[in-house]
Amino acid sequence: MLSSTLQPNASSSTPARTAQTPEANAVPDADGLPLPRRLAAVAAILGAGVLVVLDGAIANIALPSIAQQLQAAPADAVWIVTAYQLAVVMFLLPASAIGERFGYRRVFAGGVALFTAASVLCALAPSLPWLVAARCLQGLGSAAVMPLGLALLRFTYPRRLLARSIAWNALAVAAASAAGPTLGALLLSVAGWPWLFAVNLPIGLVVLVACAALPSPPRSARQIDVWSIALNAALFAAFVMGCDRLVAHPLQGGAMLALSAVCMVLLVRREMPKAAPLIPLDLLRVHSFRVSVIASVCCFTGQMAALVALPFYIQHELGQSAVTAGLLMTPWPLAVMLAAPLSARLAQRVPTAWLCAAGSACFALGLALCALWPLHGNPALPIALFTSLAGLGFGFFQTPNNQNMLLSAPKERSGAAGGAQGTARLTGLTLGSLGMSLAFALLSPYNAVHWGLGIAALAALAGSVVSLLRSSARTVVAA
Repeated sequence: MLSSTLQPNASSSTPARTAQTPEANAVPDADGLPLPRRLAAVAAILGAGVLVVLDGAIANIALPSIAQQLQAAPADAVWIVTAYQLAVVMFLLPASAIGERFGYRRVFAGGVALFTAASVLCALAPSLPWLVAARCLQGLGSAAVMPLGLALLRFTYPRRLLARSIAWNALAVAAASAAGPTLGALLLSVAGWPWLFAVNLPIGLVVLVACAALPSPPRSARQIDVWSIALNAALFAAFVMGCDRLVAHPLQGGAMLALSAVCMVLLVRREMPKAAPLIPLDLLRVHSFRVSVIASVCCFTGQMAALVALPFYIQHELGQSAVTAGLLMTPWPLAVMLAAPLSARLAQRVPTAWLCAAGSACFALGLALCALWPLHGNPALPIALFTSLAGLGFGFFQTPNNQNMLLSAPKERSGAAGGAQGTARLTGLTLGSLGMSLAFALLSPYNAVHWGLGIAALAALAGSVVSLLRSSARTVVAA
């Protein structure tokens, strides 16, 4: 593992370190866990990550069945997905702060337990409001699992193997994303929709048992600010709902986005003087971390815009079936799975700025070819090649970018780094979705799809350019 990442110079601002109070079973070896305990800890982290990602992918495909059985309108049934996403984005950063205060392992295991219990409530739901409330609880559990799982990897693996652990995490998430729709369809073919949630119970219980092997890093002495948590929740709720309503109801959407901006200003002013702020302002002062966050937002914006545009392109413009569209898009996550471990090995020999820039440029090229290549006759081969190229590029970008983001933060702020990574991802996904909504509202379907793919390619290219900004200088990574 390279012992340095790219930052401006030694005089750059560095994150303030918080006071530490050791837990009863703090990790005896600061450079990772010994074997075989490390394997059990990794099983808990990856198992929890797969659980929350797989559940999200499976729930999407079940919406028509759920709406029919619960006698709900399709527009109301969408709240099954929206409620989950809102809860996640509203509480990612607070969950990171709570993890730093009360212990990563304790809060992570609590998130797994809450997610598992909420899955049982989902399976037992007799009505749509009950199901939506249970999905909110699932989102709260997921908000604890996502950032703290990444933080716990840093204390589980030796530093020299950290890139490999991040790659395995990316591979597991990509595999769960790819398998989710297929597994959901198979379960629905043999059982009712409640089993899509009930199946989480045995998996969650196994993960909870494995959580006993997780490390217990020192806790922070920070105080939890309830008002800041409320402002953060209002900020992201207003942002997501404002983006969602901007096209259909411009005045409502604009008012919500304005409210989000006001909450942001108030939150920043409240958190600015703190050594460990809820929004990681201390980490964003670090050049390398800030560049990684911006690049992540750009590439996830491109990913979401492309994932929305491609099905319309393949089905409406190329005249293919929904099944064929799904098959033609499958090479994307498979390519991400292939690229993740390869990029981890390359990160030991090549500066991460170059890897991220090359990966996102490859990602942009794949999307641009999808938008511009003239397709005639059988389009299956070129589309599969282009989506594979995009997936390879995204895989080569994501692992070193996440590695750089995590290693740019002091170890005691690993939870905040994980929260920032999750927030950047969700912000990018929201912006990509908004961009496609605007394209469909303002343009013809044909032009909207091609402009959407073009915008996605430009967003990925912006991620490549931003990543190169890390190559300005080198400094030692935070311990």
